[in-house]
Amino acid sequence: MPERPGVYVHPSAIVDEPCEIGAGTKIWHFSHVMRGAQVGTHCNFGQNVFVAPGVKIGNHVKIQNNVSVYEGVTLGDYVFCGPSMVFTNVINPRGGIERKSEFQPTTVERGVTFGANCTIVCGHRIGEFAFIGAGAVVTRDVRAYALLVGNPARRIGWMCRCGTRLPAGAKRISCSVCRASYREKGGHLEALEPEAAFPPE
Repeated sequence: MPERPGVYVHPSAIVDEPCEIGAGTKIWHFSHVMRGAQVGTHCNFGQNVFVAPGVKIGNHVKIQNNVSVYEGVTLGDYVFCGPSMVFTNVINPRGGIERKSEFQPTTVERGVTFGANCTIVCGHRIGEFAFIGAGAVVTRDVRAYALLVGNPARRIGWMCRCGTRLPAGAKRISCSVCRASYREKGGHLEALEPEAAFPPE
């Protein structure tokens, strides 16, 4: 394996060439990054993480233990994947039937959090800073800043980009922790400072 300045790869991990891994990234025990994957800077992959060919992962992404990021998945910057959460890429798999031509993409925008053991059914877009609760099963597109729980997952509120649940019942909402302001309109949440720095200062 070639030298990668600024990248740490545990001796038990496997990185197939060629692939791209940005500076500051750490890949821990028994993980496997396959050829053709693109991994950004300052990412952290826990134990037993699998990254398939063609997967694109942004900067500052944290993937906890026992997560497989399959072909067709794209992760934006600052995404957090909790332990043993699941991505899929085929709607109707059968052992013995080849369906690689039917892979459906999953696009995850920046700042999304996936709780432990949640499942993301393929073919959907997860909007920025959405928060998927532990054990939830996502079967449709997710709006930005939405807080989802359950099976199938349903929205029960909104989350600030800092990870704080926002108060309900107001058209204009302010986060009690970072003071970011939002407006609820037509079933969507809009940040009133869309260009604010992230992570919040």
